[in-house]
Amino acid sequence: MQVGKLKGFVLGMGAACALASPVHAKDDVAAEIAALKAEVTQLRATAQNARDRGDVQNLFSRYMYLHNAFRDPEIIPLWAKKGTPGLRAQYSNNGVYTSWESITGYHAQRPNPKGKLIFHYLASPLIEVAADGQTAKGLFVMAGVESGLTDVEAAKKAPDFMFVKDMMIDGKRVWMHEIMVKYGVDFIRQDGQWKILHLHCYEVARSPHGMGWIPFAAKSQDNPFADDLMYFGEDGNPVMMPKPDAPVTMRNNPYRTDTGQTLDAPPPVPYRTLSETFEY
Repeated sequence: MQVGKLKGFVLGMGAACALASPVHAKDDVAAEIAALKAEVTQLRATAQNARDRGDVQNLFSRYMYLHNAFRDPEIIPLWAKKGTPGLRAQYSNNGVYTSWESITGYHAQRPNPKGKLIFHYLASPLIEVAADGQTAKGLFVMAGVESGLTDVEAAKKAPDFMFVKDMMIDGKRVWMHEIMVKYGVDFIRQDGQWKILHLHCYEVARSPHGMGWIPFAAKSQDNPFADDLMYFGEDGNPVMMPKPDAPVTMRNNPYRTDTGQTLDAPPPVPYRTLSETFEY
């Protein structure tokens, strides 16, 4: 009797489990589908973030390659469109340019004289894309050379320390500079494409050939010429920066012999939306 009762109990439990298992199975499947959906959503967000990061880095690399080749009209479309609130460019501590016209005017007129070489290259990109996907921040190190030939009369308009001492080529004075810079850039997504919203050039040091950055700093750090110079134009004539639209809000800290270095270009950190973080 006891064996029979045990068999009946076991059979009864089996029947109960058989009746309950479809419900449990549906719950398990639903939970697994929910988990997979969440995982797919996360993977899509990760993939989009990686794609955006690559697009932002390519955008600024394209800017620099075009800049090196004096293809400035092709740089203008890399900026946010005219009328975008908050457009800004800063190249020194003299001030910032806040209108589309003053920002793009530089690219519309920069000449390409014979004998001039600009070769800037980017390294150490640190890029953060906002969680909302609408903006991104990038900090880049730039190094390279700038050089050219200047007519003797035009050279008199620039300090002597800008030129290589006792060197003449084709009857012109020679300037050959190594340059070290940081770029802080804010990007914005417009019409599905990344564009430049803010560009801040932090010059770190400049080293004319044969002089070095310490002697150059000793000669130039209190001379406004280096800050005001936009470029050497046709026949090497110095062209000075136009009057800024507004005062600076974030100062550069170029190398000086009488001060120490500071973190003037803060590295970007993860952020949700641009209004909740700093701007370059």
